[in-house]
Amino acid sequence: MTSASTPPPPPPAPAPSEVRLRLAVQQPHGRTARRIDGAWWPWSYDLTVELPGLLGVLPRAWGRISRVRVNGGGWPACPERMIVAGQPVRVRRTDSSKAPHTVCLITPGHGRWDLLVVPPAATEAEAGRLMERAVTLGA
Repeated sequence: MTSASTPPPPPPAPAPSEVRLRLAVQQPHGRTARRIDGAWWPWSYDLTVELPGLLGVLPRAWGRISRVRVNGGGWPACPERMIVAGQPVRVRRTDSSKAPHTVCLITPGHGRWDLLVVPPAATEAEAGRLMERAVTLGA
């Protein structure tokens, strides 16, 4: 029996094979930094479901992501803090016109990575074009 005050368990994170992510080849040190480091095509705009899956498939070299900034009003529920893989992650929504439809992943001491967010409702063809452009042109 469950008491009325017990919160429901969190929804399961997408399996790594279900996370739709393309990362650009990282430039050697000393070269101009990329504006976009890859593209992420979430299944929904529910960060509590999508973010753990994304963070779970990032390269180990990126370190532990401790802060995430999502851009745009498409994220209806944007918690200020989440626990992902037992670690706290601070989340902030911004409405910067400089980088609409992006997510910024920050690791203290390692750096920052910006991903284009492909709208969940995009067709496979649209998403493919957007993701390819993000990893080849960095835009």
